Amino acid sequence: MQCAESLRVQAYFDREVDAVSAAEIERHVEHCGACRELLQDLEKVRSALRSGISYTAAPPALRAQILQALDRETDAATDPATAVRSATAVKLRPARRLRAFGGPGFRIGAFSGIGGAALAAALAFFFVLPALSPLSNEIVGAHVRSLMPAHLIDVVSTDKHTVKPWFAGHADVSPTVADFDAQGYRLIGGRADYIDHQRSAVVVYQHGAHVINVFTWAANGTRLPGNTTRSGYHLAFWQQGDIQYCAVSDTGWDELLGLVRLLREQP
Repeated sequence: MQCAESLRVQAYFDREVDAVSAAEIERHVEHCGACRELLQDLEKVRSALRSGISYTAAPPALRAQILQALDRETDAATDPATAVRSATAVKLRPARRLRAFGGPGFRIGAFSGIGGAALAAALAFFFVLPALSPLSNEIVGAHVRSLMPAHLIDVVSTDKHTVKPWFAGHADVSPTVADFDAQGYRLIGGRADYIDHQRSAVVVYQHGAHVINVFTWAANGTRLPGNTTRSGYHLAFWQQGDIQYCAVSDTGWDELLGLVRLLREQP
């Protein structure tokens, strides 16, 4: 007989559930033989598909262009002087800076049309993401999952006095929560996620049409990665006291670092 949780297990296998649901399903699978067998069958199908599909490597020149474009933006983000100038310039230059893929020389020389853009995104994901630190990889994955329908927010509120107390029973840390609507960063809620083997608190902001996830977890002695850009998402890391943070979004670096500056100024 099929278990009533089988559909949720399939969604878990496809990484379509949030961190809290994933933990519940993992506990369920420990005691449910039918669901364990289902996961094993799904993994066999995935392995068979992967082994049966031929792999064609991208031309070296295309791969080099993609990596060079991403690295140029990463270098700019990790340069302390650039970061300070970028954070200061938020109020003066609110317009979103074009990302590396937007440069006309790069775009025209490497791609044409929608098919080229899709190919670029796929290549950037498969070539660059594996090179990330495990923590960066984990955060990028969590950010992407959160953008799926009904996964972004567990507590919906623009009131910091509602969002911050909610984390007390759902996360292992108490994050900085503030609304910067006047500066263009509107608090829209929060959720719990699972980062670095902890129940992470995630504060969610909206900046124009862009979502910014601010992940918070307890420092455990692990050195934070540097700011980076991968697969179209910017990741800004910092630590205050015994709490570590990462702000993630596809908005421009100027805008993301502007929010980081505001958060770091909070008492």
